[in-house]
Amino acid sequence: MSRLALGTVQFGLNYGVANRTGQVPRAQAQEMLSIVRANQIDTLDTAIAYGESEKILGELGVNDVKLVTKLPELPKACADVQTWITTQFETSLARLKTHSVYGLLLHRSDLLTKESTVASSVWNSLLGLKSKGLVKKIGVSIYSPAELDLMPANYQIDLVQAPLNLMDQELITSGWLRRLKEAGVEVHTRSAFLQGLLLMPRSSIPVKFSLWNSLWDTWYAWQDKHGISALEASLAFPLSIKDVDRVVVGADSAQQLNQIIEASRACMPENFPALRTSDARLINPSLWGSL
Repeated sequence: MSRLALGTVQFGLNYGVANRTGQVPRAQAQEMLSIVRANQIDTLDTAIAYGESEKILGELGVNDVKLVTKLPELPKACADVQTWITTQFETSLARLKTHSVYGLLLHRSDLLTKESTVASSVWNSLLGLKSKGLVKKIGVSIYSPAELDLMPANYQIDLVQAPLNLMDQELITSGWLRRLKEAGVEVHTRSAFLQGLLLMPRSSIPVKFSLWNSLWDTWYAWQDKHGISALEASLAFPLSIKDVDRVVVGADSAQQLNQIIEASRACMPENFPALRTSDARLINPSLWGSL
């Protein structure tokens, strides 16, 4: 079974700094799902906030794979948290045309660290869906492991999705990856390509990222020296970490997905380039707009 999982945000939105083709056409999405099955990729990642992604997946038929979806941010002054979550989730199931999902994550982990009654209502709602057999695993999607420091210890989550790539290694250095695995939590990582930034030719790197020219120099010199492509190295890093259960990757086309799968089978390098940084301005794409 492949440790890759297919992220489907591109099925519903024009997503990614390196995306030049826009939202994936439906015919391409169908072909990509065929590739997923042919290569024993068993997990699809989506979210309510991913535009038409859930709807397209439901229409194409995905009941033979593990589905992980995410609840959006709670509306301000939500009077009935449990009803809101139940309604959001039931609508999600309807779009996906399924009776249950493998994983349900909070797109914003702070829903579990808000004012205590709100957090309690959110947690109890998730537990309720799990107890009914509608969800196998509940958890959170995070931008930084620091978010996990704020979560109450009694909220025993089953699944965490977090960024991990050659530049952003905070999941490891914080000690949280080890702690999660010791607690029996399933870990999915995303952003292996840093939204495509790590795969771009040097000449195509947007000027605003010139603040980190020393890292780019290291990155491209390492590729030239070792004869390993950016795609191969970017995938090899998270796949080399045994405690990572699934590496979520996105693709803009069937051809690109095939390239990713092929690259994931390449021989892993003995040593990875020294690109690790804790500068949130680079490793957190949500901050790129302020550069």
